[in-house]
Amino acid sequence: MPNEDRVMKHSAAEIIQEYGPLPGVEQVGGVTYDGRHVWFAAGDTLRAFDPADGEQVRAIDVAAHAGTAFDGEHLFQIAEDRIQKIDPGTGKVLATIPAPGGGGDSGLTWAEGTLWVGQYRDRKIHQIDPQTGAILRTIESNRFVTGVTWADGALWHATWENDESDLRRIDAQTGEVLEKLDMPSGIGVSGLEYDGTDRFFCGGGKSGKVRAVRRPR
Repeated sequence: MPNEDRVMKHSAAEIIQEYGPLPGVEQVGGVTYDGRHVWFAAGDTLRAFDPADGEQVRAIDVAAHAGTAFDGEHLFQIAEDRIQKIDPGTGKVLATIPAPGGGGDSGLTWAEGTLWVGQYRDRKIHQIDPQTGAILRTIESNRFVTGVTWADGALWHATWENDESDLRRIDAQTGEVLEKLDMPSGIGVSGLEYDGTDRFFCGGGKSGKVRAVRRPR
């Protein structure tokens, strides 16, 4: 049950940097960060850029339709109804598991040795076994779920519905919304990643952009 004593924090998202429109990119899906580069799903390629200057540094020819994640060694990428495990050095797909939403999946992140997957229109987040794809638990949302990330032990997810988008910190046990950052009108978030310090990287869908949003303290 939600804790009635907790008051949700609510504020406007502060966009501190925009990258793009990125050249040759019609759609930005999932985003992740490997400590040096921001990787993003661009449909038929998985691409990376340097967040210091926005210069693209890599492109891997692999289907990349939605969420993207990094476990410290490998990239994970949603492609239609499956999740691919990719060697970032060679670009080779090492393994594939079924995605829990069967093609309706959105965000993807790595935490606690498992993958967390947003299920867009079903308004859910699944924690899954990265070896088998088995669902370990499910958290409900009341909005379409896009990006998913963890920041210092807290679960965040993005929403995008009816041209409105926000970032939400939620209770990973109950799904209760603890904090909400409203994106400016007309700006959607298709993917979400915490950089480990003070920024969220947000995929911008058909804008072809990635935006950095300040993480509130």
